[in-house]
Amino acid sequence: MELSCGPGVWGHLPCASLQDSSASGGLRGATVVDALDTLYIMELEEEFQEAKKWVEESFDLNVNGEASLFEVNIRYVGGLLAAYYLTGEEVFRRKALELGEKLLPAFNTPTGIPRGVINLGSGMSWSWGWASAGSSILAEFGTLHLEFLHLSELSGNPVFAEKVMNIRRVLNRVEKPQGLYPNFLSPVTGNWVQHHVSIGGLGDSFYEYLIKSWLMSDRKDSEAKRMYDEALEAIEKHLVKKSAGGLTYIAEWRGGILDHKMGHLACFSGGMIALGAEQAAAERRQHYMSLAAEITHTCHESYARSDTKLGPEAFRFDAGSEAMATRLSERYYILRPEVVESYMYLWRLTHEPKYRQWGWEVVKALEKHCRVEAGFSGIRDVYTTTPSHDNMQQSFFLAETLKYLYLLFSEDDVLSLHDWVFNTEAHPLPVNHTDSKGSLQ
Repeated sequence: MELSCGPGVWGHLPCASLQDSSASGGLRGATVVDALDTLYIMELEEEFQEAKKWVEESFDLNVNGEASLFEVNIRYVGGLLAAYYLTGEEVFRRKALELGEKLLPAFNTPTGIPRGVINLGSGMSWSWGWASAGSSILAEFGTLHLEFLHLSELSGNPVFAEKVMNIRRVLNRVEKPQGLYPNFLSPVTGNWVQHHVSIGGLGDSFYEYLIKSWLMSDRKDSEAKRMYDEALEAIEKHLVKKSAGGLTYIAEWRGGILDHKMGHLACFSGGMIALGAEQAAAERRQHYMSLAAEITHTCHESYARSDTKLGPEAFRFDAGSEAMATRLSERYYILRPEVVESYMYLWRLTHEPKYRQWGWEVVKALEKHCRVEAGFSGIRDVYTTTPSHDNMQQSFFLAETLKYLYLLFSEDDVLSLHDWVFNTEAHPLPVNHTDSKGSLQ
């Protein structure tokens, strides 16, 4: 909690809490920008005005540092766009467009597939050092579509939309092994670099943005729907498994060999599949709703089987262990939202009381094990009731975890799923029914 926005702003909250400080490229205020729409939705008017004032007076975009294209887009651009659509305040639109412009040089590659890291000052871009052979990451370049379409709409500049439509063209051209999308793609050749497939980290939000692109277009973006349907069919055929104890999970795929684990990040998929099931062909609708419910149940079990009633970073289905972390390095919880995200969607779409009950269990566990004097902290081991805190409050805790819990217990017309689509950081963007503006019911 060492970082702060300075005296008088946010008091005890950290100003920036990206897990890797380099991910923001020198941009400050990750927590403030990520929390704008949460404050507004929760009607915390005084705090919202304080945050807005900080954005107006102190949010400096003239920075020089290496930023994650993905993180800046989903947290900052997404947060500013949502704040604009909810309030109509021009400062949020202006800042979103200005920041969007700074991301464009990352797309200057032979294929137009952006590199993952960009210097917001110089426009230089490169791939992550850990990424296989200088590749770009599926979840990163595949999680730009929602925000970039809105940037084009708000600016009248088609370049943002063109950039993300080109990504689609590259992905449609390249051959998919077994219909699956590997996680690493060369921005130079447009070919896959490794055949590792995951619905968790490195892959996750690519799939989410396919179904949400279709929904955001008011069901007109048929290409996105086709890509989603085909991807889900391949995932179900090759990756969805049932454990000896009857738990449905999504394994990872490494060149045809399955790794029988799920990451906490993959637990968003229950909500995604439920959201897509609503729009599936009649004979498949119930099948997908059942699959969504089964995956969400498995993710709930990863929480229920821990001593803290919070879920680990990854859990496995091997060696007699089910829905539990078997490695010390996977036992931590950093306030992640994906499980409560799926609870929220399943509640909205089925109104089965268990989803609210499960959500309330999370609220109690967060209060008991993660609340600290300065806010909330991640914990290093979910399997001990005297947990060690990691002393970090991720910005997504305010943007996603608390928002999804709030919406889980709200009426359905608060950010109705008919009128709004959430980006992968839970920032609501309006469905384009007839015009660009949504309205908070």
